[in-house]
Amino acid sequence: MKKLVFSIALLFSLVAVSQTSNDLFSKGNTLYQTGKYTEAIEVYSTIEKQGLISDDLFFNLGNCYYKLNKVAPSIYYFEKALKINPANEDASINLAFAKRMSIDVIEELPKTFLQRFSANVIQKLPFDTWAIIAVSASFLAAILFLLYYFSYSSRKKLLYFNTSIFAIFVLAISVFFAFHNYKTVQKDRTAIIFVAKVEIKNAPSTSSEVVFELHEGTKVILLDELDKWRKIKIADGKVGWIYADDLKEI
Repeated sequence: MKKLVFSIALLFSLVAVSQTSNDLFSKGNTLYQTGKYTEAIEVYSTIEKQGLISDDLFFNLGNCYYKLNKVAPSIYYFEKALKINPANEDASINLAFAKRMSIDVIEELPKTFLQRFSANVIQKLPFDTWAIIAVSASFLAAILFLLYYFSYSSRKKLLYFNTSIFAIFVLAISVFFAFHNYKTVQKDRTAIIFVAKVEIKNAPSTSSEVVFELHEGTKVILLDELDKWRKIKIADGKVGWIYADDLKEI
């Protein structure tokens, strides 16, 4: 009985939180539409602190910071929106606009065919979407096989057999893409520089040599960490160490 009461109470609390978040999101949208971007950020941030995240929420936060000409936060939140939903075209477009405000122009290293295929195909959908496609394909394959098994027409048998094989092929590809995408998301840690200008060192100490400089809004790859230092790599392959407080992980 106690477990039942607890479950009901938990359900009602989740519904209440959801309603509150929806109200806050609507309030933030109203503030944004009236040009009150700072107030809108406060409202959206309240939702984020509740742990209720979405690409729409991060997209709106990115828009607010962009309107306030704050380079690093706008790029940061557009990147977070795309991390949740790589297919969010609005976030991708606005990210390109936000990057124009950044100072650093870094030429990326050439990518291999597999890297381009991963970025342009596999990572265009979140791993959970690929998983849903895989589950759908498995159900479809099972239904088609049953139709093949119980069909008496040779023409229909051939049709059901070929389509079931195709569904199994889609299933296998989707499972592979889902695992590949999941591993990529877990392995590739990225961050945004959040200070106007920072010197990148060749070792994790203040007395070490400066190898290059970066400015706010630049995206970096996190390779390692030591105490309050982070080892980073930028798009052109340069590597160095930066103080952890000077960047924010996406």
